[in-house]
Amino acid sequence: MPIPVLFSQQETGLAGGLSVLPVWRFGTDTTTRKSNARFVGWVSQKKQTSLQVTHNVFTPGEKLYLLGELSYYDVNFFFYGIGNDTRKADESEVAYKLFIFNQRVMPRIAPNWFAGLQYRFTGLRDVKYDQSGEGGKVNKFQTDLTAGRISALEATGGNTSGFGPAILYDGRDNVLATYRGQYLHMHSLFTGKYVGSDYTFSRFQVDARHFQPLFGTTKTILALQYLGQFHAGGKVPFRELSAFGADLGGSIYNYATLMRGIYEGRFRDRQMMTVQGEIRRKLFWRFDGAVFGAVGEVANQLDDFSFAGMKYAAGVGGRFQFNRRDRLNLRLDYGVGSGGNSGVYFSVGEAF
Repeated sequence: MPIPVLFSQQETGLAGGLSVLPVWRFGTDTTTRKSNARFVGWVSQKKQTSLQVTHNVFTPGEKLYLLGELSYYDVNFFFYGIGNDTRKADESEVAYKLFIFNQRVMPRIAPNWFAGLQYRFTGLRDVKYDQSGEGGKVNKFQTDLTAGRISALEATGGNTSGFGPAILYDGRDNVLATYRGQYLHMHSLFTGKYVGSDYTFSRFQVDARHFQPLFGTTKTILALQYLGQFHAGGKVPFRELSAFGADLGGSIYNYATLMRGIYEGRFRDRQMMTVQGEIRRKLFWRFDGAVFGAVGEVANQLDDFSFAGMKYAAGVGGRFQFNRRDRLNLRLDYGVGSGGNSGVYFSVGEAF
C-alpha cells in the first residue's frame, strides 16, 4: 500500500510524493528471511525531484543475498564546508543532479555468512552554487573552491566508479524490525580510470549491530550500531566523502539512519566513525515508543579523531505497527544534535 510522503524544508519548500515498501518471501520455506524493496519519489515546491529504489533480497534457501540502490536526485541542499568544525554561519545552498547505481551480490558461504562483490557508480552533474550564503556572504562552496579545498572538477561534477569485495554476517531474526541477533557488514571500494571513474581512491567500511530483548521479553529491545567509513589514496569528491546526518540513508550506509537530529551531510570529511543506541518499547495496541542517542566524528586523518571533537545527537520517537506480521513500522522521530540542528523524521521501517 502506498504511503504518502509530505515534508517542508527551507531548501525544498513543501514537498510531496509516495513511498511503497513491498515485503515478500521466496518460496514456502520459513527459514528463508523475508526480502523487501523500497520505492520513494517526491517533487517539491521549488521544482526539485527525488526518485529512489532500494532492495534487500534473500533468494530461495538464502543461497544469494542482493543489496542495491538505483536513485536519481535533482535537489538543493545546505553546504557548510569540509571538516569536523564547520560553522552554522557558513550555511550555503548548493544544487546538483545526481545518479546512483550501487549493487552488491553475495553468495552464501556458511549459515548467515555471505561474501561477494559490489559495484558503485555515481554521476554528478549541473552543480550550482550561485546563491549567497547566510547573511549575504559569499557561498561557502565558492570560497572552498577558490581556496582549493574543492577542485575544479568537483565543481562541475564527474563520475565515481569502482568495484570491491563485500562480506556479511546477518544473524538478525527480522530485517525490518529486529528483536535479537547480530549484523556485521564489511565492504571496500576501489575506484579508478580503469572502470571509468574521474576520481581514484579507496574506501573501507565496517557496520556492526547488536540487538537483544531486555527484561526477558520482546516488549523492550536494545539496539546498538557502530559504523566506520575510511578513505585512502587520492582525492575524494565532496559528495562521496564520509558524512553523517539523519537523511543520508541509501545503500552506501546499508540503509541506516545516522545521527538523527543533525542535518544531512552537516559534517563531512575523509574519515568517519559513529555509534548509536536505541531502546524500543511496546506501549499499547499497535503503538511503540523509542529513545535514542548517538555520538560521531569526522576527520581528515585517523589520528585526528579525539574525544573533544565528538558530535552528539539524541531524541525520542513513536512507532505505529503498520504490518504486524512483517513487523513493518511507520516511524516518527524528533532529534536534536550538534551544529545547531534539530529535525522531525517520518519514515517506513526502523532507523537501523
